Amino acid sequence: MKKQKNIVLFLVKFFATYFILFALYSLYLQKTQQKEDVFVCSPITTTVAEQTESVLAFFGYDAAHMQHEDEMSVKLLLNGQYTARVIEGCNSLSIIILFLSFIIAFPGSLKSTILFGTVGGLFIYGINILRIAFLTVMLQKYPAQQEFLHNLVFPAIIYGATFLLWVLWVHKFSNYKK
Repeated sequence: MKKQKNIVLFLVKFFATYFILFALYSLYLQKTQQKEDVFVCSPITTTVAEQTESVLAFFGYDAAHMQHEDEMSVKLLLNGQYTARVIEGCNSLSIIILFLSFIIAFPGSLKSTILFGTVGGLFIYGINILRIAFLTVMLQKYPAQQEFLHNLVFPAIIYGATFLLWVLWVHKFSNYKK
């Protein structure tokens, strides 16, 4: 009976946290995105594109970004060629919300939860920037592999990193650790 209670408590905490954070994120998007006459992405999506451009430039690529004129995305250009785009779903906030919901639902000390949540969220954000930069280069070099790269390889990177953080949380920092 106690095991079932723990499972139910986990699910309630997880979904409550997820829906609260997702609702706040949705409000943020409503306030910051513009879809009429001119498209304007949220500041975090534009920042992700800017930081991806900086990473590409650091590695010697001629990179640029610009707001897409026909849709809610930011274009990434490599050597003057439109190669990739950053949409709202690519800014890593939705995966960070999922990550935080899990560690809050699988409790640890307040200090550990705040510290691990912050460091883990920043880690996911950083991995995401590197992932988009790498995807941009790969799409330019191997355009015929777009479906495979975008739909399989690169989601595996961010979800794999998040899963590893969850395992680390459960075994090292949560109250569940032995």
